[in-house]
Amino acid sequence: MARLNSPEALRKFRQAILSKRDPANPCISICAGAGCVASGADEVIDAFKKEIEKAGLTTTVDTKGTGCPGFCERGPVVVIYPAEICYLQVQAEDVPEIVEQTIKENKVIERLLYEDPATGEKAVKESDISFYKSQQRTVLCNNIKIDSKNIDDYLAIGGYAALAKALNEMTDVEVLEEVKKSNLRGRGGAGFPAGRKWEGSRNASEPIKYVIVNADEGDPGAFMDRALLEGNPHSILEGLIIGGYAIGSNEGYFYVRQEYPLAVENITLAIKQAEDYGLLGKNILGSGFDFQVFVHKGAGAFVCGESTALMTSLEGKVGEPRPKYTRSNIKGLWNRPSVLNNVETWANVPLIVNKGADWFTSVGTESSKGTKIFSLVGKITNTGLVEVPMGMTLRDIIYKIGGGIPGGKKFKAVQTGGPSGGCIPEDKLDLKVGFDELTQAGSMMGSGGMIVMDEDTCMVDVARYFIEFLTDESCGKCVPCREGLRQMHRILTNITRGKGKDGDIELLEELSETAVEASLCALGKSAPNPFLSTLRYFRDEYEAHINDKRCPSLSCKALTAYYIDPSKCQACMICARKCPVEAIDGGKKKIHVIDQDKCTKCGTCIEVCPPRFDAVKKCSGVPIPSSIPEEERNLIRKSDEK
Repeated sequence: MARLNSPEALRKFRQAILSKRDPANPCISICAGAGCVASGADEVIDAFKKEIEKAGLTTTVDTKGTGCPGFCERGPVVVIYPAEICYLQVQAEDVPEIVEQTIKENKVIERLLYEDPATGEKAVKESDISFYKSQQRTVLCNNIKIDSKNIDDYLAIGGYAALAKALNEMTDVEVLEEVKKSNLRGRGGAGFPAGRKWEGSRNASEPIKYVIVNADEGDPGAFMDRALLEGNPHSILEGLIIGGYAIGSNEGYFYVRQEYPLAVENITLAIKQAEDYGLLGKNILGSGFDFQVFVHKGAGAFVCGESTALMTSLEGKVGEPRPKYTRSNIKGLWNRPSVLNNVETWANVPLIVNKGADWFTSVGTESSKGTKIFSLVGKITNTGLVEVPMGMTLRDIIYKIGGGIPGGKKFKAVQTGGPSGGCIPEDKLDLKVGFDELTQAGSMMGSGGMIVMDEDTCMVDVARYFIEFLTDESCGKCVPCREGLRQMHRILTNITRGKGKDGDIELLEELSETAVEASLCALGKSAPNPFLSTLRYFRDEYEAHINDKRCPSLSCKALTAYYIDPSKCQACMICARKCPVEAIDGGKKKIHVIDQDKCTKCGTCIEVCPPRFDAVKKCSGVPIPSSIPEEERNLIRKSDEK
């Protein structure tokens, strides 16, 4: 094992790695991220290795499992370099054909290429796919190029060059000043400037300091940090070491939630490899700088994403927040100066040191510099990870990259910033994505979750869902959060069940104000955001639920009903056979009727009814529309009376 004791030794070792690799030889990169693995990527990787060996190509063709390239909707993803041929939804049975046609004969397999749904054109290269065209991938770009379990792959693309530069060519103060100049803002929450946070710790009188990676990613629908940790762990580790050098810390921590076993495995392996190469430990690269790193597995409490709760958990105590009489960068872990940044923030540090603050600030808005990774999920055609320059509009992200709303549905809102974020309506789609812009719109950047909702989404129920999540995740230490959220959840649940009453909205606003003003930590202070943002933009839906006992989106079960249009029913019996509770009465040549007493409103009937018939309908249960047949109207009335 090579032990690198100087920047020159690192440079020569990198050259030695590259000298053994012919860039003209094919390299088959298969996404081995958690999403693609769930779709069969492991079997694809095994099939490639066997097929390459069978063809006698092991010395000229490289095969590697890589990190997530982002296009999760179409996984498993395979990219063949240097031609950059991108195949989507590859299965093990496709591998022999790929090896025979593409690797041996340099032919493209049309059926595995991306086809643009609008134009029908096929995209051969990854960069030609519409999902990637509008992105600017500076942090995610190497995920598909390297084996996340092989440090040599990271070194081959220039890994640890920033560390060598920082330790050999820059003083610790110069590194700090470069990060400050870049205006890198934390990618995990409120967007506090990283350089200012680092400076506070560096200037603190306590000699023992810590740097910490917050990888406790708990937002529903968010998986940015997980993808980076799984796919390119050395980039985060390198950033952490540089941060330790800049503030005078000799000890760092990765706080990773236990539900990310692959991320824990890869970062643990990366730390060992860096230690073996002399990039961690004593006298790194002969600089005299010592640094060690530990991995701590969190138990999965959402509140531990909050800085003081995370540090309390790191100390071996129950993960509860504590009052911030002094900021944690002055008194944090074990009451010592502690710099806590999230995964994506640390991954940007080597890029800033290598390319300079001016390069970083050339992208973005006045107050939000660089790029941002989002997990684009929900009612969107192209789900996955996207990395875009700050300042891109929500419209471009959702339609140019995300491909718009599937099924011909209409866009309704996008929720950003996780459970503590807010919902942004259609008339704000041209809002530029930035920390301050999202905050002004009643939402927040957060860690980068972006959940798209269509016309079938009930915004009152969305608020109820997120408040329920936050109620469950509240540590219970302070009354405004513990009891306030519980009462908000109770009221919102009643509203979605048709039991809302006058004064509910005002009471929710009062509870929200109390939580914002009096909660101990950021979780409680931001918890009312889902309600406040949906009330701000969709107040009419709250009023419809309370005053008319009607759900405009036909989403809340208690306020909707299913019926069968007798003029369209063909008595095919499909819905009757598929109904899980046998609530549909009807036989051959007999118009079907839904028994409202038995119906659980699961929606199976409307899903299985052939589109050419379109006989099953969904309506607001109260008041009953006149369009519903009288027999159905009587059944609904009977059910409502009960």
